[in-house]
Parts: sequence; C-alpha cells; structure tokens
Amino acid sequence: MKQTILTIAAATILFASCVSSKKYKTAAAEIENLNSQVNTLNSKVAADEKQINQLKAENIQYGKEAEDCRKAKAAIAERYENIQKNLADQGTSMKEIQAKAQAAISTFEDQGATVSYKHGLVHINFEDRFFFKTGSSTVGPKGREALNTVAQVLRENPGVTAIIVGNTDTLSIKGIADNWSLSTERANAVVRVLHDTYNINPARLTAAGKSKYNPIASNSTPEGREKNRRIEIILNPDLSRIWSLMER
Repeated sequence: MKQTILTIAAATILFASCVSSKKYKTAAAEIENLNSQVNTLNSKVAADEKQINQLKAENIQYGKEAEDCRKAKAAIAERYENIQKNLADQGTSMKEIQAKAQAAISTFEDQGATVSYKHGLVHINFEDRFFFKTGSSTVGPKGREALNTVAQVLRENPGVTAIIVGNTDTLSIKGIADNWSLSTERANAVVRVLHDTYNINPARLTAAGKSKYNPIASNSTPEGREKNRRIEIILNPDLSRIWSLMER
C-alpha cells in the first residue's frame, strides 16, 4: 500500500513537471515570436524615420526651388510686360506710319498702289507698271515719283528700315536669265533710286527677289499675272530695344 502511494505521488510530481515544462516552452516560443515582431517593428520604425528625414530634406530643397521658381516667374513676368509694352508702342508707331504711307501714296491708289498693316509691319505694294516696262529693270519717271512718297515716309521715321521685294509672274522674258534675276534686279533698282536720288541711308534698305514664288493671284489669267508682277516695300520698326530686353 505504501509503495502504491509513493508511485502515485511520483506520477503526480512528474505530471506537474511535464505541465510546467510545456507551459514554459509555450511561453518561450511566444516571447521569441514577440521579440521577432519587435525587431521587425524596430526595423520598420528605423526605415520610416530614415524616409521621414529624407522627405524633410527634400521638402527643404523643394521649398528653395519653389522660391527660386517664384522669383524666376516674377522676373519673366516683368520682362514680358516690358516687351509687350514696347511691342505695343512699336505697333502704335507702325500704325501711324501706315497712316502716313497711306496718305503719301493716295495719289497712286487709283492706279493700284496699296498700303496694308500685317503682323506689325507696313506693306506698300506697287504693280510693276508703276516702275518698269516689260522685261526692264530700269525705274521710269512715274516710278521715281512714287518712290519719292516712300522716301518721305522713311525720312520722317528714321528708326524704320525697308525691305524691297521684287515679284514676277510665271512667264519667262526673252533675254532675261530667269525670273529670279528679273525680280532681284528690279528690287536692286528701287533701292538704288531710294539711295542715289532720295538720299536714304543704304544701311536701312534691303533688296530681295521672290521671283514667281510669292503670288497673290492666279497666274492663269492676264489680270492675275498683272497683280503678281509687283514691287513690295515692307517697312520694319526698330526692334533693337525689344531684342535687348529679351537678351537681358
């Protein structure tokens, strides 16, 4: 009987010991799991802190860049306003020049001369019969009279330059190399009259030939070809001030 009691007691102790060992192992495993979670969270916190610091540094940099952009925008806006003002001033001036040119050549309007204002420039068009005989590049008396009106406008507006453009129709002229030569020579002849006869500074004059490649009417009819044979004088404002503003 005594031996049985001892056996039962030993079994009880052993069972209790097994239960305690199982709880310990479970607790140890849970602690290890929690430690692993803590380490993971610590790593995440460290990564987040690094990212936060990086974002703070970037935010400071973006703030500086934003300020630079604001200053640059303000500077560009000021320059734009200055350029717009000067363009407006030039536009007003060119409108006045258009009115003067219109008045100056009013005598020739009934014969086909026109004045127009396009893209900030004044265009004066003379059909070639004002200046030249067929196939000729010599300016006649009527053409010289017409050019006197142009010279008058240029003298009254010393800041304005002029481009003289010769234009032809599609027909070839016997004895003339090609229409390029004819259009260019006619433009040159007009420039020479403005300089030699009316003392316009040649630095303000440019001669150009467009041949048959700038028509304003159809070349399939005599009336259209007559319109295409013309001298176009383009008056330009002095843009040096505007360019200097843009360069700055």
